[in-house]
Amino acid sequence: MKLSKTTKTLLWGANIWYFGEGMLGPLYAIFSEKIGGDILDLTWAWSAYLVCTGCCYILVGKLFNRRGYKVQMMVLGYTLNALLTFCYLLVSNPLQLFFIQIGLGVAEAIGTPIWDSLYSSSLHRDHEMYAWGLSSGQSQIVSGLAFAIGGLLTYYFSFEILFITMGCVQLIAAAVTAQLLRKG
Repeated sequence: MKLSKTTKTLLWGANIWYFGEGMLGPLYAIFSEKIGGDILDLTWAWSAYLVCTGCCYILVGKLFNRRGYKVQMMVLGYTLNALLTFCYLLVSNPLQLFFIQIGLGVAEAIGTPIWDSLYSSSLHRDHEMYAWGLSSGQSQIVSGLAFAIGGLLTYYFSFEILFITMGCVQLIAAAVTAQLLRKG
């Protein structure tokens, strides 16, 4: 199967982003405890993230359906996600973590539905099931590898090194997807 240049760029950007995002994984619970959080703080922060992300997915989908600036908004979402990941370095209590999670939910909601739309429209009908399998499968593989590396970084170095690495990787993902701006 031959993928279009747009499809390849979107896959590369997403996989790099999943690598950066996947480094934290379940270590999030340990980080929450490290800043004085307990199981309820973790529950509320993660719940806020999911609810905020879900509501914003719907809003972004409605606002940007059939409108221009999709690539710009996707790159903005990726960049905002990276910047908020760096903000983990400043978190010292559960309330701050709560607000970072809400921000990350907004950032993901800006990037993800638009990525899905761009990816879907870049596919050739004859291979769309395979292309979606490729997207989903690669994200799981990359996230699994990233979590292993994130665990090693945290164990041998620190959460600070982990967050810096995550943010840098996510900025690379934003730069990769920004290549799509040259097409339009």
